[in-house]
Amino acid sequence: MTGVELIVAALAAGAAAGSTDVTKSAISDSYIGLKNLLRRRLLGRDRAQKALDAAEVESDQWQALLIADLAESGAAADEQVITAARRLLSLAEPDGAAAASYQVSADYAKGVQFGSHNTQTNTFN
Repeated sequence: MTGVELIVAALAAGAAAGSTDVTKSAISDSYIGLKNLLRRRLLGRDRAQKALDAAEVESDQWQALLIADLAESGAAADEQVITAARRLLSLAEPDGAAAASYQVSADYAKGVQFGSHNTQTNTFN
């Protein structure tokens, strides 16, 4: 999984996860921490800043808006950001993180979608 894919997966998991009060608190703190790191990294990128806010509301749209800015800003290579994203994923989806379900290779793929419980319709011409 690339750094960008890891960050996006962590943001999606953080926005949707937490089953107990203790878990919710730990996930919430980790999620807020990751978003704060990303806000600093994405300073001056208004579209990306708005996408970070939309992560909690419009899950089908924010990822596409954020992916390019994450790659261009260098966030995917920032160890602090990657560490925060890994921590959030391990808290939000401990079974997935432990099973390494995030090891994905999509080289030369078309119409790929990452994440769980997605629906996608492709038409290739």
